Amino acid sequence: MASAAEQLVSNLNFAAFAKADELKKRIWFTLGALLVYRLGTYIPIPGVNPQALADLFQQNQSGILGMFNMFSGGAVGRMAIFALNIMPYISASIIIQLLTTVSPHLEQLKKEGEQGRRQINQYTRYGTVILAALQGYGIAVGLEGAGNAVIDPGMFFRMTTVITLVGGTVFLMWLGEQITARGVGNGISLIIFAGIVAQLPHAVAGTLELGREGALSTTLILAILVMAVVVIGVIVFMERAQRRLLVQYPKRQVGNRMFQGDASHLPLKLNSAGVIPPIFASSLLLLPITVANFSAGQGPEWLTTITTALGRGAPLHIVIYVALIVFFAFFYTAVVFNPQETAENLKKYGGFIPGIRPGERTAEYIDYVLTRITVVGAIYLAAVCVLPEILIAYAGVPFYFGGTSLLIVVSVTMDTVAQVQSHLLAHQYEGLIKKAKLRGARRR
Repeated sequence: MASAAEQLVSNLNFAAFAKADELKKRIWFTLGALLVYRLGTYIPIPGVNPQALADLFQQNQSGILGMFNMFSGGAVGRMAIFALNIMPYISASIIIQLLTTVSPHLEQLKKEGEQGRRQINQYTRYGTVILAALQGYGIAVGLEGAGNAVIDPGMFFRMTTVITLVGGTVFLMWLGEQITARGVGNGISLIIFAGIVAQLPHAVAGTLELGREGALSTTLILAILVMAVVVIGVIVFMERAQRRLLVQYPKRQVGNRMFQGDASHLPLKLNSAGVIPPIFASSLLLLPITVANFSAGQGPEWLTTITTALGRGAPLHIVIYVALIVFFAFFYTAVVFNPQETAENLKKYGGFIPGIRPGERTAEYIDYVLTRITVVGAIYLAAVCVLPEILIAYAGVPFYFGGTSLLIVVSVTMDTVAQVQSHLLAHQYEGLIKKAKLRGARRR
C-alpha cells in the first residue's frame, strides 16, 4: 500500500511543474550560474602562447593531466582562468575534516551547530586560497619550463598567473555556494558535473573518429558502449541500495491517550560517502604533480621517478588510487554517520532493534553492520573508478570514459532530480493547504 506522499509524488506532472514558480526560478538560476562557469573556461590566463600550449597538452593528455582536464571541462587544456576548477576547495575540505578528528578546537566547533559550521567553512575558504596559490605557482613554473609555452617568462608572469588562478577558484567556490543556496542541487558537485558533461561529446566524437580511421576496432567500441550502459545500471543500483535495520517502538501513554507500538526501519546506505571518496582521491593525486612542477623538470632524480610512477595506468598510481578511495569511503562514512549518537536517539524515543539491548550494544551493532556494508561500498567505488585506468593503459581508449566521471554524472543527476521532486512535492502540499484554508473560509 503506497503512502500518501508516494501517491502525491506519482501524480506529479509537467502541469505541476509549470505552476511551481519558485522551482523554475531556482532552475533558471542554476543554469545561468553554470553558463557563467562554462564561459570562464574559455578565457585564457595572460601571457600564454596558445599554439605551444596546445602542442604541449597534446603530448601529455593521456596522463593525469587529461583526467583533470576532464574535471575542469577543458579549462586545463586551454589554461583558462578556471584551470584549477574547484579542486583546491575540495583539498582544503579534506584537510579541515582530517584536522577535525585530531584538533579539540575544530571538534568543539563542529558540535556548536550552525555557528560552528560557519567558522569551519571560513577556515576551509582560507585553506582554499593557500592551496590555490601554491598550485597556481606550480603551474606557472611548470609552464615556464615547458619550452615556449610562455611568451614572456619571469616573476611578473608567475604573479599574474597565481592571482588569476586563485581568483578563478575563489569565484567558483562562491558560485557553488550560491547554487546550493539559491538554485537546485549541490553547487560544488554541479560545477564538476558540468565540466565532465561538456567534455563527453568531444570524447565520444574522438573515439568514433579513431574507429573510422581503424585505430580502434568496431567490436571494441561496441563493447565500451555496452560496458558504459552496464556501469550506469550498476551505479544506479548500488547508489540506491540500503541495509534496513528493523526498529520497534513499544506502546506508550501520552496523557490519557494510549498509542500502539509501531515498527519502522533505520536505512543504512551501501555507499554513504557518495562521490566524495573518488573526488578526494583524485584531488590528492594532483599534489605530487604540483610539487614536481615547482622544479620545472630540474629537480632531483627521485622526484622525477615518483612523478613517472604516478602516471595514469601505472601500477603505483592504481594502488594508491584504490587505497585513497577505500580510506575516504570509511573516513567520510564515519564523519556523516555516528552510531553512538543514533543509538542514543533511538533509546531516547523508546526505539530498539529486536534482539539488541538499547544503548551501547545497539551502537556496537549499528557500527558492525555499517562497517560490513561500507566494505562492499568501498569495493564498488574502487572497481568503478579503476575501470577507466585499465581501459586507458591496456585497451588504448583515449579518454577518461566511465569510472569517476560516470559515477559523478549519475550520482549528481540522481541527487538533483531528487531535489526537484522534493520542491515539486512541497509545492503540491502548499496547494493542498491553500485549498483547505479556502474551503474552511467558505464553510465559516
